[in-house]
Amino acid sequence: MDATQRLVDELRTHALVLGEVVLTSGLTAQYYVDAKRAILRPAGFAALGEIVAAKAAEWGATAAGGLTMGADPVACAALAGGFDGKAFFVRKETKQHGLQRRIEGPTLDADERCLIVEDVVTTGGSTIQAIEAVREAGHEIVGVVAVLDRLAGGAERIEVEAGAPFYPCATIDQVYPDRPDRS
Repeated sequence: MDATQRLVDELRTHALVLGEVVLTSGLTAQYYVDAKRAILRPAGFAALGEIVAAKAAEWGATAAGGLTMGADPVACAALAGGFDGKAFFVRKETKQHGLQRRIEGPTLDADERCLIVEDVVTTGGSTIQAIEAVREAGHEIVGVVAVLDRLAGGAERIEVEAGAPFYPCATIDQVYPDRPDRS
């Protein structure tokens, strides 16, 4: 079984939650995918790392990260999967104490080629915040990888904002093909 199928199986088994929830975007859904429930287990983490490390290599990334919390396990999985680069986390706001950084982790050099990573994409808002922060810091975006695309328009919005390709490791169609709102 390939890494994508292993990840889909882990997401379906451990991350899919049925019942009404309010998403980060403010929209209401009849199901939720809490990707961290799957990717913070050995099998899900390993499968994700393999996929993200391969995509980072394909796109020539030298650093991988995104908005903290959603991106944190994805960036770490990339390192564990063999990504030969740096991982970083973008804070929602610049830290007001210590080093007062917005982008945490190893210092990113001016010529870094950044892969933006995310756990679940619905409208793309969190991912776009990360893209803007990384660009403001002067770094190039080579692409965006998400653990799961809910197929709600976020991928298209992200590609426009990033000016780079978007790759979902899995989609909601793969994880929950029989969902009630499937068109």
